[in-house]
Amino acid sequence: MRTIKQQHQAISAPIADLITYRALPTQSVEHLDPFLFLNHHGPQVYRPNNRGLPFGPHPHRGFETVTFILAGDIMHQDSGGHESVIEAGGIQWMTAGSGLIHAEISSPAFKRTGGDLEILQLWVNLPARHKMTEPRYTGLQKADIPKVAQDEGHVILHAVAGDWFGTAGAMQPLTDMQLATVEMRLGGKLALTIPAERTIFFYTIRGKLRVNGQETEARRLLEFNHDGNELQIEALSDAVVLLGHAAPFQEPIVAAGPFVMNTEAEIQQAYQDYRAGKFGTWEG
Repeated sequence: MRTIKQQHQAISAPIADLITYRALPTQSVEHLDPFLFLNHHGPQVYRPNNRGLPFGPHPHRGFETVTFILAGDIMHQDSGGHESVIEAGGIQWMTAGSGLIHAEISSPAFKRTGGDLEILQLWVNLPARHKMTEPRYTGLQKADIPKVAQDEGHVILHAVAGDWFGTAGAMQPLTDMQLATVEMRLGGKLALTIPAERTIFFYTIRGKLRVNGQETEARRLLEFNHDGNELQIEALSDAVVLLGHAAPFQEPIVAAGPFVMNTEAEIQQAYQDYRAGKFGTWEG
């Protein structure tokens, strides 16, 4: 079995009135190549006639955002002309690539009625060869994401990307990456074989688990050593996990605000291109 190098506690990092815990980066972990960033928004309840999510138009270049809507909704708009409202159980996959402007706000219906809200946003790096790829966006509702049952139904994987027990995920990414959300009932068990050289991304959204012999709980990110290929998970309560793994790029990472590139010069170029209008125009 792989050993756990460290458990990293997500830190409180509220954004306006939005409850937010940042799991990556924190003082104890900078990144898990190629996984760069994870914000856990909520859970919280919005009152009727609320202002909704605070993420107005902003640019990105050089990476991908994967957004998991656990409760509530998100309305996406971007400078490539994409628009959608994704509801609970769905995901948004945006490849920023060479650059675009987007906004992630609540739908008019959610602002009017309020309700439960819980959202995860994960940033995944792109390798140098894909950093300037053409931007694209896919929004998927819950019904669009294949479900894979394990342990006689005590474990349900929502296959977002890659291959899970022979079932292809809803997305086939540009890079060699697998992502799923995993629902586990008390006592449920899941065993996976993941080659030792791959980076595992394991974040407990809620509940308590035993992972390769160690107990962990909600809002903790596990960092693994590269010393084994077996992952064994047991639910000590009902639990939900964000689980992924990927081949690390082992490239320089230079990040500044909304841009993630390989060199400082590329970051400066990104700012110049954004100011020159090369990320498109905002029509929202």
